[in-house]
Amino acid sequence: QVQLVESGGGLVQAGGSLRLSCAASGRTFSAYAMGWFRQAPGKERDFVAGISSTGVRTYYADSVKGRFTISRDNAKNTVYLQMNSLKPEDTAVYYCAANARNYRLGSEMDYDDWGQGTQVTVSS
Repeated sequence: QVQLVESGGGLVQAGGSLRLSCAASGRTFSAYAMGWFRQAPGKERDFVAGISSTGVRTYYADSVKGRFTISRDNAKNTVYLQMNSLKPEDTAVYYCAANARNYRLGSEMDYDDWGQGTQVTVSS
């Protein structure tokens, strides 16, 4: 099991930027693919971005492609989500998750361990 703690959320104006971090502890971080998901009020949780264990492969939801960048630092056991050109519709609780299978990156069912989430609010 991997323990995950997100940070970096907050309130930002439309067009602004935020960087989320997710610190991992427990099992070997470098063996896991990692992903970011988000859940807006009254909506289901959606995939945002994923990255393979080595960082070679990344995958993004169409809604964030070109605006968000996922990256990881295996030496620091941390995965990041750089969010640029933020829109009000990006407002949600953002969760990071760990994927031991390290194969599909965009499927929520492949992620076993989850953080508690961090709120991102984008004002218009």
